[in-house]
Amino acid sequence: MGKNTTGKYSLLVPDGEYSFRVLSPVVMHDLGLDMICRQLSANESEQNYIMGVMSRIYADPSVTKYRGGVFDDIIGNKKLRDDMMEILGKISFLKDYGSFKRDYDENSGIWDLMHRLDEIDDYIECVDSLYSCLKDKNLHSEGFTGLKEYVQNIYEDNGFSELKKDISELKKVSGEVRSITIGINLNSRYEADGVGLISVNSKQFTRGGVLSNFYGHLMSRDKISDNLDAKSDFRFQPLDAVNEALSKFQQELQGRVVTGGANNLAAGMVGIPDSDKSKDITRYTDRVVTKLITRIVKRMRETLNKYVSITITDMTDLIPELTYYIRWAEYIEKLQKRGAAFSKAKVVNSAYQTNADISEEDDSKSRYYMKARGIYNIKLAAFDTEESEHIVTNDLDFDSEHRVYILTGANRGGKTTITQTIGQLFVLAQGGIYIPGDEFEFAPVDCVFTHFPADEDKTLDLGRLGEECKRFREIFDGANDRSLILLNETFSTTSFEEGYYIARDSVRAILTKGTRTIYNTHMHKLGFDVDEMNEGRAVGAGKAYSLVVHNEGAKRSYKIEIAPPAGKSYASDIAEKYGVTYDMLVNKENSWLYALLVDDITDDMWAV
Repeated sequence: MGKNTTGKYSLLVPDGEYSFRVLSPVVMHDLGLDMICRQLSANESEQNYIMGVMSRIYADPSVTKYRGGVFDDIIGNKKLRDDMMEILGKISFLKDYGSFKRDYDENSGIWDLMHRLDEIDDYIECVDSLYSCLKDKNLHSEGFTGLKEYVQNIYEDNGFSELKKDISELKKVSGEVRSITIGINLNSRYEADGVGLISVNSKQFTRGGVLSNFYGHLMSRDKISDNLDAKSDFRFQPLDAVNEALSKFQQELQGRVVTGGANNLAAGMVGIPDSDKSKDITRYTDRVVTKLITRIVKRMRETLNKYVSITITDMTDLIPELTYYIRWAEYIEKLQKRGAAFSKAKVVNSAYQTNADISEEDDSKSRYYMKARGIYNIKLAAFDTEESEHIVTNDLDFDSEHRVYILTGANRGGKTTITQTIGQLFVLAQGGIYIPGDEFEFAPVDCVFTHFPADEDKTLDLGRLGEECKRFREIFDGANDRSLILLNETFSTTSFEEGYYIARDSVRAILTKGTRTIYNTHMHKLGFDVDEMNEGRAVGAGKAYSLVVHNEGAKRSYKIEIAPPAGKSYASDIAEKYGVTYDMLVNKENSWLYALLVDDITDDMWAV
């Protein structure tokens, strides 16, 4: 359990404190959402963040509505997505390489200051870009209109105008330093032995400039000229003191720029430690340049300290939030082009509100309500499977009376697929994302619990029963009447008799909490005995119902309806799944059941 208390602007959660619960990686895997996340982006960090957003379940309907509005703006405006992704690239760079908040004192070197200067300049550019991007867009959601106002307030603030002016002037002054002249001493083996700064220049070196004497003699040849007098020194070409721009630059530096030869050196030589010569040269030049241009450095420190409170983290936090919406919008649009149906979910208005004006009937409806029409498992649209060629949709309701469903049906009839679907619908809808289906009206859940076998090829191993019981007890203790429980072949790893009695007691216990539940199982007797489990339930209290996946002869229909089980025993269904009926054992090559078995073994994704 956690609370959103960031205090920063967010496109995921409106202002205020909202409690959330975190779905475990096991639950996300059981629902197949980890596979979907890998489809949304090739970037692992993006995948992880999207999974993180989806796994945080907020039961408050206002969060769902807030996110849904933001997603409406995103999915309906490709230009907005494209512009945002371009801006996000800039902000992302700042996030990775920015220095964020810090004070700049007398120990701050010129390159440290320049880094911060560039960072603030990039911050300004991002604010400008966001302002331009949002001001002319037709945005309707609370999230985006709030972001628009947030950026506009920054942009129109007098402090921001002053910041832009100060940083612009500072970059102009600091940008006049374009090169430095360094002298390097050599030892007898021609290794760098010491380095000294000779001058700081307003122009970059060129072939015909300061290094012309060196370039002609050394850079164009493979060896030292025969006419070279090794005892004489090369002379650096003096800087042009009459150049107007340079003269101004020299004044700015308080005359510390060296304009002549060795007699005018303002800094001495420094020895180079043996550890890392190249790095020490850089460190040395940083110290010396900083001393030479004291006036500029002082001005930079004073200016940057005025804006030490400026941090790009407020903007960088928007990167993953926008990425979450954008990647989902791109993905859904791709699936829609393939013919997959998606629609916006609708939250029951009165859900979980404590209001004396709400009737008992409406309160009950809002607390347990779910109306799903034309729904399907998103994996069927995402992956190329036999079932995805012709996706079968289904309808299902939860309300004050229909609280628990015992789902039975033939092997490979789609029970697991349907069970996953219900969990997916709640996670996607509460995340603000369009759901796979025609209609989904619901009261949010505070958490989703799953109890799926780790190994789809279940065995009758009594050693696994204890673990199953332990996991179920943890789920039961954590759930309440606002939760969703999805059970997949729970307690099927022991004998039928033991499994049945444990399952029956578990369902009866769930009914006392009123938790919305789907229990898919091969134990058809559990479905036959719902009336017995409902005995003693008060009028209006939640009850268990038998839900079946019907076959059309030997053909799977994948359609569900509230009805008694088809009548096949648990044992015969298990025997068919693992190929131990007489027909499958004796005539396996000619058996359609054998074909299904082979398919089940080789491609277990949609099993059960």
